[in-house]
Amino acid sequence: MNIHSLPTQELSLGLLALGLPAEHHNLERLMAYLALLQKWNKTYNITAITEPGLMMTHHLLDSLSIISPLLQSCPDVESVLDVGSGAGLPGVVLAVMCPHLTVTCVDAVGKKVAFVNQVALTLRLPNLKAVHSRVESMSGTFDLITSRAFSSLEDFVRCSKALSHGKTKWLAMKAQVSDDELKSVAALANVFHVEPLTVPGLDAKRCIVWMQAL
Repeated sequence: MNIHSLPTQELSLGLLALGLPAEHHNLERLMAYLALLQKWNKTYNITAITEPGLMMTHHLLDSLSIISPLLQSCPDVESVLDVGSGAGLPGVVLAVMCPHLTVTCVDAVGKKVAFVNQVALTLRLPNLKAVHSRVESMSGTFDLITSRAFSSLEDFVRCSKALSHGKTKWLAMKAQVSDDELKSVAALANVFHVEPLTVPGLDAKRCIVWMQAL
């Protein structure tokens, strides 16, 4: 089975379930992204999940689930850094659905960075770029710093704190988070909300841990 055999309707219904508009140009770009990911996976092993149906739910819809919360909680955000972005999740999805955002994906694995830059070129996303680097070696500041199952909250904030400014927020996508993990980051950032997520077609716990600079 390949991505092209997946009905676009599944993605369209998923978007609507998440309270997002199922606009034709976004549907095309998101499906083209999955097709490109499947193609690269055959040679470069970009992601562990390669079955198209699971790629739709576990990668695409999972990343799409943060769009509405992000727009509601961070209406003034302009620049986003996606740490340990891998295949561009959620960075690519943010760039597609939120063209007003400038999205930088950073990863230490060169083939994954090359993939995301190819996505930006193929999907014509001028607001998306990928950088081959460790996040600790980067410079500049960002309004929002995201990660998806990257590391512990403490490590995530610690390695990216130099890239924050006074109003920066961190958005960590997690399956679940313990009280101990929340306490571990208290000296670095203020956890102001743990927001549960519902991902269409995915029967698993998901949440956003929202943090901001102290």
